[in-house]
Amino acid sequence: MSLQLKRIYVPASDDDGLRILVDRLWPRGVSKYDAALAEWMKDAAPSPELRTWFGHDPARWAEFCKRYRAELKNNPCVETLREMAARDKVTLVYGARDEQHNHALVLAEAVRG
Repeated sequence: MSLQLKRIYVPASDDDGLRILVDRLWPRGVSKYDAALAEWMKDAAPSPELRTWFGHDPARWAEFCKRYRAELKNNPCVETLREMAARDKVTLVYGARDEQHNHALVLAEAVRG
């Protein structure tokens, strides 16, 4: 399985493979051309309620991970991403500034199983 993570504000490269945006909202200041996406999987992102509750507050990180993992248990996007990563190199693209506390990390963990 070939799966990696990358902020959408880092320029796309040939090494990215299939670039999949996993945010529910389109990142500010990024054109669709520059994003160079293969797909936009809005439904892979946390629910709006969970995203709002988390608010990118590192103090809520552990609880956010627990709640988001629960959401991902019944999310068909996880299996779709797993299948894609088994066939091709996949880069999960996200917009969050914090590279240590963001939903893409939790999603990647779920995809890897």
